[in-house]
Amino acid sequence: MIRLFAALAIPPEIGRALQTRQTGIEGARWRTLEALHVTLRFYGEIRQDVARDLDAELMTITGRPFEIELAGAGSFADGDDINAVWAGVAENAELRRLAEACETAARRVGMKPEKRNYRPHVTLAYLRRPDPAEVAAWIQGNNLLRSPPITVDRFGLYSSHMGRDGSHYRLEAEYRL
Repeated sequence: MIRLFAALAIPPEIGRALQTRQTGIEGARWRTLEALHVTLRFYGEIRQDVARDLDAELMTITGRPFEIELAGAGSFADGDDINAVWAGVAENAELRRLAEACETAARRVGMKPEKRNYRPHVTLAYLRRPDPAEVAAWIQGNNLLRSPPITVDRFGLYSSHMGRDGSHYRLEAEYRL
């Protein structure tokens, strides 16, 4: 079994700018530069044969390069259940089409449809029982976040491996648009 997801890598210069915002929430597990990405579709734990079929399906995705911009900040859940803070991605039709193509690839190899609505973002930290006031202050301090345009001319299939200090990601395959 291998744990996989399709994603867009964040360029290092954009990632370094995001890292300057990784402060102000006690106990936050801030993500490393290498871990910053925009998930297109999380596939989860799948068998190796399904992973090979998924790779073949992802290779068929066509498109042309486009640009995205990071915009705003937020959190997942609220109150005592807040579990992550993130940088948002401005609405983008091309990004949605690419995410839908990654979803279609999953269905073609027999995976169940994703039940959650697609909400593109870059997770900056995972949280465990943070002070809601600290999270609210962080969001307020970062809600005007804007990045320069990020050119998207490829996406990747990544594996996720759990370690003592969180998840580590490895690029397994890359697909040009």
